[in-house]
Amino acid sequence: MPVPFPVSPTRLALAVSLAFPLCPVLAQTTPPEAQLDAVTVTADRRAEPIKNVPMAVSTLSGEKLDVITSGGQDVRALAARVPSLNIESSFGRAFPRFYIRGYGNTDFRLNASQPVSLVYDDVVQENPILKGFPIFDLEQVEVLRGPQGTLFGRNSPAGVVKFDSVKPTRAVEGYGSVSWATYNTVNTEGAVNTPIGEAWSARLSFLNQRRSDYVQNTAPDAPSPKLEGYNDSALRGQLLYQPHKDFSALFNLHGRDLDGSARVFRANIIQPGTNDLVAGFDPRKVSQDGRNESTLLTRGGSARLRWGLGDYALHSITGFESLRTYNRGDIDGGTPGDVPFSVETADGIPTLRQITQEVRVESLYSGPLNWQAGAYYFHEKYDMESFSYDSTAGGVENGHSLSTQKNDAWAGFGSVSYAVDPKLKLRGGLRYTHDKKEFATREYFATGFRPTIADIGQLTASPSSSKVSWDLGSTYALNTDTNVYARLANGFRAASVQGPGQFNDISDAKPETNTSIEAGIKADLFDKKGRIAFNVFYYQVKDQQLTAVGGAGNGNVLLNAEKTTGQGAELDFQAYLTNQLLVSVGGSYNKTRIRDADLAVSTCGGCTVTDPTNAGGQALIDGNPLPQAPKWTASFTAKYTIPTDAGEWYAYTDWSYRSKVNFFLYESAEFTGKSLLEGGLRLGYTWGDGKYDLALFGRNITNQVRVTGGVDFNNLTGFINEPRTLGAQFRATF
Repeated sequence: MPVPFPVSPTRLALAVSLAFPLCPVLAQTTPPEAQLDAVTVTADRRAEPIKNVPMAVSTLSGEKLDVITSGGQDVRALAARVPSLNIESSFGRAFPRFYIRGYGNTDFRLNASQPVSLVYDDVVQENPILKGFPIFDLEQVEVLRGPQGTLFGRNSPAGVVKFDSVKPTRAVEGYGSVSWATYNTVNTEGAVNTPIGEAWSARLSFLNQRRSDYVQNTAPDAPSPKLEGYNDSALRGQLLYQPHKDFSALFNLHGRDLDGSARVFRANIIQPGTNDLVAGFDPRKVSQDGRNESTLLTRGGSARLRWGLGDYALHSITGFESLRTYNRGDIDGGTPGDVPFSVETADGIPTLRQITQEVRVESLYSGPLNWQAGAYYFHEKYDMESFSYDSTAGGVENGHSLSTQKNDAWAGFGSVSYAVDPKLKLRGGLRYTHDKKEFATREYFATGFRPTIADIGQLTASPSSSKVSWDLGSTYALNTDTNVYARLANGFRAASVQGPGQFNDISDAKPETNTSIEAGIKADLFDKKGRIAFNVFYYQVKDQQLTAVGGAGNGNVLLNAEKTTGQGAELDFQAYLTNQLLVSVGGSYNKTRIRDADLAVSTCGGCTVTDPTNAGGQALIDGNPLPQAPKWTASFTAKYTIPTDAGEWYAYTDWSYRSKVNFFLYESAEFTGKSLLEGGLRLGYTWGDGKYDLALFGRNITNQVRVTGGVDFNNLTGFINEPRTLGAQFRATF
């Protein structure tokens, strides 16, 4: 029977949202007065209430994290869950690319640097492959927006995403969770915590996410007949030694093992002259003659020591990371009849070692003045390999390069805070960083252009950078519930280098600096039943490092824009509207612009470029927004509970939205991604004082299909978002 009006995703989202306040009150017991839990963050390297921090900070924890990962989602599921955060990848579950306030890096090379730093348990994860470590058994995720170049090192001019694991305690406790969903998606995780003797405690956490291949490759004799499956496992062990209150040592060992599909590129899925999918597009079918596979193995550890020295505390954080990865895909996305020429490539890191060391002293004065100071060292060395294959000849290797990058950096930093009076607090920080990279291409061969290493002019590069970054902030208490703040900050990203290929020479980019100003208000509302944060900001990046990816020239070239700008506003709101209805709303507006009258890049083959071009046919990108920078993002969650004598029924919905984005530096009709709205719904029951939870859930419940990225050198190839999944989950705590 036909419906009288079309059921669009937007209408469905509105209907689900409005249904929550209208649910009947069926409670058999009177619930206690609801209040929000206090939120503590470590954005200033000290634990303090989020309201007192003079910067834009958002957090995700507890149920929100559990819900968005229940269907086997990886770190990309955090996109748009807090204001101004976007995450995407052309590698699938590996190599996430983070953007804050539209500011990120689309570079797909394995030594790409990013202006958003990821810090996992106080250790910087610099290589983009390391940034994809799974989400499980986390205390909290903090998103620090704007330059963080004073207290957090390693390339953080856009901001920091900070993951903090649940730490060992003196209790015997833990949890276990298992879910099953569409495409035989199974998500299993858990943790066990126990004290050991008088001074030791241990916590072991694990995760396994798996999904069956569900995309059929219809090409005859396809080397990879089924695609999009994965088996992703991670393990974390922590050991805490705390003989007394003035000393603690927290040791961490962790690892990840991923085996599955690389990103599935789909040839000619965009209608020429539009950004619509072609008629009859089937997300469960492709036709490719290339091989597809992705493997990743990471191992790491850390030691975090703290000494209490009366009015001072001394911290030492030592980190070690290693990885091995190989990722191969049919980049043209089709078969010879579908594409102008065949392109099948792979990238790998056979060895990577990262060592970090930080020593920091902080004061613990009871008076108005406090400070902290420290030193930081970073060392990284790894090999990178790139391969090309002839899909039409059974996948025979026809190109290979091997390069090595070594990166050493050190920094000295300090910050001061001073309470002028009980209402006004001032903060300031300073950091000096020296960074040096050594890059060398050691092996190279290819059939066609520049077939041997002797044909390449430049084989090495050694960019070096030294920079001072700083920040100034203030917080003023209007009353006991409301603070206003202002912040002026500067951050920097060190010089970068990219290796040569068949179509381009070595390229490098000089350092970039970001100067940002923001002001906002943070308040507790309705007698602690609500919380709001709102801010406005403006930033300007000098010499921003951009990556001209692909184009008809099939290159990957680093360049600097004279400057880029961004401005906007951000909102975080959470409140109990009734004792049984908890809602949260987040949103952001970001307007970014590239400002460089002479900057030109190669454009796509066979697409409709809307930018003006120069005499050489390159697009002039002055005035364009940054790539993968949505102007609008929004998130919404609502949970309605119905208490009973034995437990609690609940309904939970969550939605994330981003407006359209450019995939590349130039603008074109085809490679402009449409807006994306994804929603989830969860219906469940908890009992046993909250120890047990059984729920039915759906992710991307409107089944919205969108192109989220593309390949532009060959044809109208793109890749799409995650499919709708429906499933059930059981969780138990003890």
